[in-house]
Amino acid sequence: MNETDRSESVRMIRDSVGAIAPVGGDLNRIRALRGDSRGVDRAVWQQVVDLGWLTLLLEEERGGLGLGVRELAAIGEELGAALVPEPVTAVAAMVPLLEGSIRQSVLDGTLIVVLAWRETNAKPQTAVQDGKVTGTKVLVASAAAADAFVISTQSGAVLVDRDADGVELDLKRTQDGGQSGTLTLNEAACTPLAGDVGSQLEMLALAHCGYLLGASERAFAMTLDYLGIRKQFGRPIGSFQVLQHRAAEAKIQLAISRAVLDEAILDVEQNGRSRDRVRSGSRAIARVSDTAMLIAREAVQMHGAIGITDEHDIGLFCRKILTLYNAFGTASANRSRYLASLQMETAA
Repeated sequence: MNETDRSESVRMIRDSVGAIAPVGGDLNRIRALRGDSRGVDRAVWQQVVDLGWLTLLLEEERGGLGLGVRELAAIGEELGAALVPEPVTAVAAMVPLLEGSIRQSVLDGTLIVVLAWRETNAKPQTAVQDGKVTGTKVLVASAAAADAFVISTQSGAVLVDRDADGVELDLKRTQDGGQSGTLTLNEAACTPLAGDVGSQLEMLALAHCGYLLGASERAFAMTLDYLGIRKQFGRPIGSFQVLQHRAAEAKIQLAISRAVLDEAILDVEQNGRSRDRVRSGSRAIARVSDTAMLIAREAVQMHGAIGITDEHDIGLFCRKILTLYNAFGTASANRSRYLASLQMETAA
C-alpha cells in the first residue's frame, strides 16, 4: 500500500470512530459507565465489531483488514478524544494471536480477550508446565470486561479462560471509574498461542500513546475555550500573558509528542531492528505520558476550582490521564530503557 492509500485508510478509520464517539460529543455515556461491573456497553461493543476494527491487524488472507500500527494508533487517538472506555485497541492487538473458534468468538463480539503482561518482577516469572500456567499478573487493564486473557509467559503467550479453575481475579477501582485487576494463576489450564506477543505489545503501546494524545489534545482545546470565556478584572483570563506563555508551552509539547509518536510508528512499520523499535517506543511513551500529565495539570490550574469537580468534563479527562499515563511504565522507566538499549549497542 502506497503512502496516499495509507493516508486515506487513516482518514477513513478516523471518520468511522464518529459512529460511536462524535467529535465534541457529550460524555453522558462515559459518566453512566463509571462504576459499571464490566465497564463495557455491549451495544457499543457490537458497533465496534460491525465496523471491523477488531480485524484491523489481521492479515487479509485470514479475513482481516490487513492494516497496521498507524491505523491502530489513529483509532486510539480518536477514542481518547472521546474517553471511550471499551478496550478496542487492546482486543484488536490480540486478535492476530488467536485462531479458530476462539478468534471467531472475539470477532463476532461474544468473547472479549485482553492482554495480561505486567508483573512485579523485572523478568517474567509466569511459567507453563504440563499445559498449565502459574504466576501473577498485575495492573491488568479492562480486566473486568475480559472473558479470557492472553497471558505472556517465559515460553510464549497462552490463553486462559476467566472462569477456569486456578484463576483468581482481584479488581480495584481506578480514578476514572473503571477497574484494574490482579490476576493470580495457580496451575490454570491454558491454550498455547502462536505468534510474537512482544510485537503485538509494541503496537498496543503506540495505540495507548495515541489514546493519551487524543485525550490530551481534547483537554487542551477545552482549556483554551475556557480561557476565552472566564473573566477576571473585567478581562478574559486568556489575555493574561503568563497564561498565554503556559498555553504556548503546552501546545509545543503536544506538537513534539505527535512528532515523536509518528516517528515511532514509522520505525515499527519499516520493520527495523528490534532494538530500534524498543528505543523509539520507549521514547514515545516517555514523551507522551509526560505531556499528558502537563496538560492535565495545566487544565486543572487554568480552570480553577471547577477543574476538580465531577460535573465539569475537564475532570473526566484529567482522571483518565491520571489513570493511564503510567500504563506502559513511568516516563523515567522508559528513559532508562532507552538509555540501556543505547549502551548495549555501543558496547557491541
